[in-house]
Amino acid sequence: MKQHHHPLSSRKKRLFLFLAAAFLLIAAVPFAISAIMCAQVQNRIIPLSEAAALDADAVLVLGARVWDNGSPSGILEDRLITGIAAYEAGASDRLLMSGDHGRDDYDEVNAMKDYAIAEGVPEEAVFMDHAGFSTYESLYRARDIFAVKAVVIVTQRYHLYRALYVAERMGLSAYGVASDLRTYPGMPRFEAREILARLKDFVYTLFMPLPTYLGDVIPITGDGRLTDG
Repeated sequence: MKQHHHPLSSRKKRLFLFLAAAFLLIAAVPFAISAIMCAQVQNRIIPLSEAAALDADAVLVLGARVWDNGSPSGILEDRLITGIAAYEAGASDRLLMSGDHGRDDYDEVNAMKDYAIAEGVPEEAVFMDHAGFSTYESLYRARDIFAVKAVVIVTQRYHLYRALYVAERMGLSAYGVASDLRTYPGMPRFEAREILARLKDFVYTLFMPLPTYLGDVIPITGDGRLTDG
């Protein structure tokens, strides 16, 4: 006996297939954007020896976790070691420490500056951006507050792709030096989170929203002690 397919069930099936395909397409978007972003800037990641020849306006060290006792986390310490090495190699005569100092009880940038001074970098060569609350804001403020046009960005490789992409979209001449000096616990989690962060900053660079704070221009060519606080 011949079976008749109910038109409603075939419509449901088509709707289900359409929704499943739409879901897969949407889920693929962050990965596609991430892959494009990485491909677009990977040739801007260079070794320290090449960075030494650049003579950029600043070596920008992006902030990361500082422990309660004021010492940098492993991830941040490696950024500082690499950033100071780039400075000492002549990539720039200015260090710009950009991080989160949005509360009195949490301060990335003074910990970063203290570390550099302890390593022999003169105080006037170290600038602090107290409102570098995100990669996007750090780069926006490097350009608009510190009048940076050419920059060497220092952070771990997984993060460097996004920082370089944002810098390029902002019209900066940017190269990056990766600061992966050790194995970091939780890297799979950081890398997964980074895919969503790349999507967020891809959208941000389309619309270019203002950062949390702007303010008076403090040219990177001046004295870093003007940023003390």
